[in-house]
Amino acid sequence: MIVLILLSLVIGILAGYAGLLPAGVQANFDFLINCALCLLLWGIGLEIGGNRQLLRQVGAMGFRIILLPLVVAGGSIAGTLLVGSLLGMPPGDSAALGAGFGWYSLSGVLLAKLHSVELGALAFLTNVSREALSIILIPVVARYAGRYAAVAPGGATTMDVTLPLIVKFVGPDMALVAFFHGLVLSALVPVLVPLLV
Repeated sequence: MIVLILLSLVIGILAGYAGLLPAGVQANFDFLINCALCLLLWGIGLEIGGNRQLLRQVGAMGFRIILLPLVVAGGSIAGTLLVGSLLGMPPGDSAALGAGFGWYSLSGVLLAKLHSVELGALAFLTNVSREALSIILIPVVARYAGRYAAVAPGGATTMDVTLPLIVKFVGPDMALVAFFHGLVLSALVPVLVPLLV
């Protein structure tokens, strides 16, 4: 998946640089981005609403299950604020980058529309890098730091891309925790990114 993502990005950059984007597409690019964004959010909504058993199981686990994604959200934003201050970035910009939580397709598009194409591209690359590093780090973190710590690096991707890794290296009983973790962080992205930027 990471190879396909990077390949799509490179092909897009080369096509844009070469002027291969048809005029009709270029004129309606904002509309097409909005349609793709709505379709993506609709799919997430279907996934959340269609899994009633998950919602009941999460409710049975109580308030403790929400602490992990909230701590990860705070840590992600604090980390990007720290790095952003070292790089001389405005606090809102760096905090918004951290609030992507690994959801590169949404955070990149939101920041490109709300702020600038440059910040959107940086959000895309930051969050793709988070996903790639998570794939590498989850087995190591699971071995040396524990079950719950292994869920944290994946951010929003723990409900899809990195979920199989968590199940493999931490155990199938952590699947629900990981899925809920990703669900909460995914729900926070469209709220926090515009708010912080």
